[in-house]
Amino acid sequence: MTTELGPPGAPDAASPTAGFSTGVDSGAAALAATVHDRTAAGIAAAVSRRIRSGALLPGDRLPTVREVARELKVSPATVTQAWRALANTGAIVARGRAGTFVDAVAKPVTTRPTGRYQRLHSESDSAFRIDLSRGTPDPALLPDLTAALRVLADADSIDDLSATYLGNAVLPELEALVRAEWPMRAERFTVVDGALDAVDRLLTAHVHLGDEVIVENPCFPPFLDLLSRIGARPVPVRMDESGLLPGELADAVARHSPTALLFQPRAQNPTGASLSTRRVRELADALAGTAVLIIEDDHSDGIAHSPLRSLGARLPTHTVHIRSYSKSHGADLRLAVVGGPANLLDPVIERRMLGPGWSSRLLQRVLLHMLTDPASRHTVATARAEYRSRADALRKSLARQGITIPRGDGINLWLPVADENAAMISLAAAGIKVAPGGPFEVTDHPHNDHLRLTVAALHAADLPDVAGHLATAVAATPTYRRIRRT
Repeated sequence: MTTELGPPGAPDAASPTAGFSTGVDSGAAALAATVHDRTAAGIAAAVSRRIRSGALLPGDRLPTVREVARELKVSPATVTQAWRALANTGAIVARGRAGTFVDAVAKPVTTRPTGRYQRLHSESDSAFRIDLSRGTPDPALLPDLTAALRVLADADSIDDLSATYLGNAVLPELEALVRAEWPMRAERFTVVDGALDAVDRLLTAHVHLGDEVIVENPCFPPFLDLLSRIGARPVPVRMDESGLLPGELADAVARHSPTALLFQPRAQNPTGASLSTRRVRELADALAGTAVLIIEDDHSDGIAHSPLRSLGARLPTHTVHIRSYSKSHGADLRLAVVGGPANLLDPVIERRMLGPGWSSRLLQRVLLHMLTDPASRHTVATARAEYRSRADALRKSLARQGITIPRGDGINLWLPVADENAAMISLAAAGIKVAPGGPFEVTDHPHNDHLRLTVAALHAADLPDVAGHLATAVAATPTYRRIRRT
């Protein structure tokens, strides 16, 4: 049972809150009376005190951000920050357009990581002879970073880069290079510390507590963790080999009025799906006339075979495109280029200047060299072909076992199994580690179980053995009756 919050007084019989408890005054005015520090921390502390004291009960609906901001005469952004902090502790929960509520179940704060992404990476890697769980490239197929550093060590411009806090956040030469092949018209470019850093900063700047964000289902787990951290709600849309299903996207837009769409346009992790030309047109039509922020994470540039297709080609004023170089050139470069409309990127750039300021121009120079050096370009092309070869070889081996997997792109395969836990136990007994499919699923009860396999780590000598164990794992069933909790 919930308490409808607002001005004190009993509701009349026609009120939608008739029959609900109104004994607790939890409106904006009552809350404001207890706030002595009108910073985000002070507001969060005041709400927390009211929850602990019983003035706010589990299930009570909080006043809206704008109501509290108006009563306290502060910015809505300040209240939103307080709400986010409370949501991160489990004190409150956002339920979309229904409002924000005191959580019915107290969630203890823990110092151990509990996000979906952490569930993919346990500390038991050394116990397995073959690890197909990581989702990372083969280090042997990355360009030679040492060679790039040797070349740059002789460049006089290196000292100039390291001597100033001022200057462009993006090397002009790097911006010119990426602008020439960017998939859309972009008013502004910046460089950040990897694709997830870009996604995090864009969500923080433009998505607020209780907002709804459309995501692919299955979805890259860190996206879901980031949305959870800011109190936003993921809206899952299913996909096929060509990406998001346009009919389901149109339905989600109509039903949820989402703030943003977050997706990967090619080599999607975990399915390997990539947008087709037709699908771009269909998805753009579903989003036309809306104000939905489109965030595209092209995380596999360089090693993806599929041509890059962007919704920004049709919706440039709403699309921010992210290009990561971690899988093609090395994760420790920590670099991604972001391009899009100035009104969407300027808040990110300006806020970042108050923190790290910019991504190392030294590393940008290293990346620029690797993007233009013939030897490095050849290495990336070789890796792209090798990853395709490894994925095709595993698919063919599984096909001979009667298991068919669509031909995706990138370094991962999405393997359907009868039971996730039984399959992982079967493979663990053979010394093979894989990623569970559960963390990728947006919904609690997917229709089918899956495992994610990273083929980047699979070598030809291991292929027959791995394929045989995978075939056994696909059909494995639990020795106990599995009960799905509702």
